[in-house]
Amino acid sequence: MCQHKPPCPSAESPDREAALPLASHPEQGWSLLCNHVLLFEDTGELLPNGEIIAPHRPIAAAVVAA
Repeated sequence: MCQHKPPCPSAESPDREAALPLASHPEQGWSLLCNHVLLFEDTGELLPNGEIIAPHRPIAAAVVAA
């Protein structure tokens, strides 16, 4: 479990991406968060229970990139 103060959000929490990274591999495009969520650079996620969260980049970022 999380040892941070205040504790990181759980994997079930809507703000789960705010958890602190335990391991970060930007060259491979992923980070393992304290709540055991795998966060990918495209904003996709793999939850500890195996659930996949599709990438969800903000629309504003797509407009700026275009």
